[in-house]
Amino acid sequence: MTAYRFTGGLMVDPFLNVMERTDLQVRDGVVVSRQPGTAPEEIVRIDGCWVVPRITDLHVHFRDPGQTWKEDWVSGVRAAAAGGVTTVGVMPNTVPVVDSPAAVSDQIARAGGRVRVWPIGALSRGSRGREAAPWAAMQAAGARAFSDDGRALYDPALMAAALSWSRHSGLPVIQHLEDPILAAGGVVHAGEPARRLGLPGQPAASESVLAFRDVALAAEYGGRLHLAHCSVPGTLQALGWARGQGLPVTGEATPHHCLASDEWLLRFGDDAVTKVNPPLRPQAAQEAVRAALVSGLLTVFASDHAPHSAAEKAAPYVAAPFGISGIETLIGAVLTLLWRDARLSPLKALAPVTVGPHQVVGEAFSGLVGGAPADLTVIDPNAAWTVDPARFYSQGRNTPLAGLRLQGRVVATMVGGRFTFRDGEVLV
Repeated sequence: MTAYRFTGGLMVDPFLNVMERTDLQVRDGVVVSRQPGTAPEEIVRIDGCWVVPRITDLHVHFRDPGQTWKEDWVSGVRAAAAGGVTTVGVMPNTVPVVDSPAAVSDQIARAGGRVRVWPIGALSRGSRGREAAPWAAMQAAGARAFSDDGRALYDPALMAAALSWSRHSGLPVIQHLEDPILAAGGVVHAGEPARRLGLPGQPAASESVLAFRDVALAAEYGGRLHLAHCSVPGTLQALGWARGQGLPVTGEATPHHCLASDEWLLRFGDDAVTKVNPPLRPQAAQEAVRAALVSGLLTVFASDHAPHSAAEKAAPYVAAPFGISGIETLIGAVLTLLWRDARLSPLKALAPVTVGPHQVVGEAFSGLVGGAPADLTVIDPNAAWTVDPARFYSQGRNTPLAGLRLQGRVVATMVGGRFTFRDGEVLV
């Protein structure tokens, strides 16, 4: 395996809570030292750039098996590489659903070592919410968390059982916050833009009511609870109460809920590129989510990458599928929101895509120290770029962020000492 020495850059390591200008050596897939070496190696000049370890997108949908016209592991891995992502938490709503040990093992095998994969197993058989999936056997096969994402686990008794099991296993339960009765038929947020467009809406309470319920269940039964794609102030209030009680409850934000509001519906009209679940919310909710990220109440920033074909998203708004493709805009969004706009330090700005996801699943990672896997991303923080879905490596190019100017460009991605992206070219 080729040896490399990265020189001229700034190491930004949230795992070590260290920023320093130093050379970084990689040999045989691991970090060797942070000092210039003497052995034969390729010199990689990264002047003005940051080197960041183990950037993780905790919430992606790769659609493989069963829906490979939307995305498959080849296109998903290439999109992750171009987006600077070395590790992905893959949701289980494939066809068939990842609800067995064999399906978990299959997800790991499909990744082929080209990206680190954290399989997220289904909470219930078929994600139908009626019968528990074989959690222990799936954990033994490599599942790192459990969720019926795309559907809420609505049965409170089954959720209580899942949290009780989580208390003993240490693996988190990830909840999709959507009361199916309150949200039934809603395709956008229930607000003025929905009324003007004549589209059925979901109330904010359809999300927050489950957040309050599940936080109460976590207080009663224990376990690790993670609230996916938080988008309304009520959910943040539930999370804040849980954190105040010392409960192991965490939450995540997405780029689209921080960058876009339901006013964007009026801009795009019948174009379902804005259709996502939970829906784009009013500006006040958008600002609340951004503030929760800045304050550290939300500790994870994840794309909820949900690719679809152009034909599917071209259907009438009510019939089109929910979802935005986001893995290739994740780093630009986090640097734009937290470093450029909120003026957080690089360490704090990048914590929600490095340390935060690892804390959710209980994964220890040492950072850029000798012997650690060489999973790293080189970012030029001063380079601005314009989102162009036509240049995505993902098969899904469904994003309302097209044309948006973002801060921070991915220069290179490395997984296990091998470049997966470099000099504008995907290498997997």
